[in-house]
Amino acid sequence: MKFLSSRGGESVDSASRAICLGLAKDGGLFVPEKFPNLSNNLKEMLSMNYAQRACTVIHSFLEEYDKEELLNECTKTYSLFEDNEPAPLVKLEDGLFVMELFHGPTLAFKDVALTLLPYLLRKGADIIGIKDQILILVATSGDTGKAALEGFKDKEGIKILTFYPSDGVSDMQKLQMQTQEGKNVLVVGVNGNFDDCQTSVKNIFSDVEIGKLLKEQNTILSSANSINFGRLVPQVSYYFSAYCDLVNEGQIKMGDKVDFVVPTGNFGNILAGYYAKKMGLPVGKLVCASNKNNVLTEFFTDGSYDANREFFKTMSPSMDILISSNLERLIFELSDRDSSLTKQRMEQLKKDGRYIISNKELSNLNKEFYATYTEEEDCLATISDAFEEYGYVCDPHTSVALDGAMQYSQVAKEENAIVVLSTASPYKFTQAVLKAVSGENVSDAFKCAEKLFNQTALNIPNQISSLKTKERRFLKVINKEDAVKTVLDFAKN
Repeated sequence: MKFLSSRGGESVDSASRAICLGLAKDGGLFVPEKFPNLSNNLKEMLSMNYAQRACTVIHSFLEEYDKEELLNECTKTYSLFEDNEPAPLVKLEDGLFVMELFHGPTLAFKDVALTLLPYLLRKGADIIGIKDQILILVATSGDTGKAALEGFKDKEGIKILTFYPSDGVSDMQKLQMQTQEGKNVLVVGVNGNFDDCQTSVKNIFSDVEIGKLLKEQNTILSSANSINFGRLVPQVSYYFSAYCDLVNEGQIKMGDKVDFVVPTGNFGNILAGYYAKKMGLPVGKLVCASNKNNVLTEFFTDGSYDANREFFKTMSPSMDILISSNLERLIFELSDRDSSLTKQRMEQLKKDGRYIISNKELSNLNKEFYATYTEEEDCLATISDAFEEYGYVCDPHTSVALDGAMQYSQVAKEENAIVVLSTASPYKFTQAVLKAVSGENVSDAFKCAEKLFNQTALNIPNQISSLKTKERRFLKVINKEDAVKTVLDFAKN
């Protein structure tokens, strides 16, 4: 299958090449030439386990990968998750479910893709004959960084460098990254926010001179952010899996529509749901749930994407984003795949911080999506309400989605089953969760975890408790202007 740049400047002949490059030369994102239709595969997928479902979805795009080998890798990868189940469903009440995506090695939904991406990348490089060292560049708002670091640590022929906003992640997220093991990893804090980190990484990718300098060192760049199609496609799988589970459990009938509510920052997670719908999954509405940084909510309301606004640090930091990179892929589809128009809009965003879509596009957008946002006090209240009403403990990002589900249910025209995507363990955000369920303010993250366990009886994951004794290896913080030098120095050493 061919892959095209959303900005029209490049096309490649295979998924493996798109995955290895990560980002198109013109700065665009790779999109599939067409969407495979899996509607006729749904009944067959009912009897499959998660790894088999994932292989079915992923291979429909990655045709040049050996399907049996891919299935073996999916089986091996998802055995790293609790009970071999990356996306279990929890029923809160009739018609309302939570899909828990945090049972992997780093307790975040990013694990579902980033545990498999090292195989997809290395195998893709082998398929197209790349022998150079691959340098993975990551900008993270908290969870992607650790999941990518863990997935790529000590992988032969690969280095990984993660940039994170030094004061824009939770204490546990920061500790997870600073204590990362592995000989081929580097973690660097940046004075700024996630958008600063992401912009730096994207500029490095599109800089021809940097590419030449790295090539002289027999190094090529690739990405583990969801701008990389290899990161995005495994996420499509869990929408299919959730649907099959609902059918198997008698909660819906085959063919019924399901609404999905997604806490949204960089737009990759919810875009995967949109791709699933394009592939024939009976999805009703995709609810885009934002926190106080509600640039997406306003976009879905009036068709104007305007990043010229105050940036807020919230208790759901992985969503503290004003420039949602993966929205570009949706804009491309919304414009009837008009790459020149998409390029024009992205250039306008870079120059002016804003762009506007047409009324027709906005109307089509609202047929597929609904958007909500949640203030900080409502985020805390929803965590408290979920615990009191259902005995369910959720992190702040999941709380934003739960609140979004409640907002959407008040206006929904159809009574579809609603699945809320839960993206992180509560123990990655212990201070906020403890404050919500008990009213206590505890500054020490580990004491906070113990108090949260005493309050809720929710077991503390070993990935959290073990952080207390690990060495903090990576304490360096730079200004964003120093990102290029950091990359070049790391590639050299």
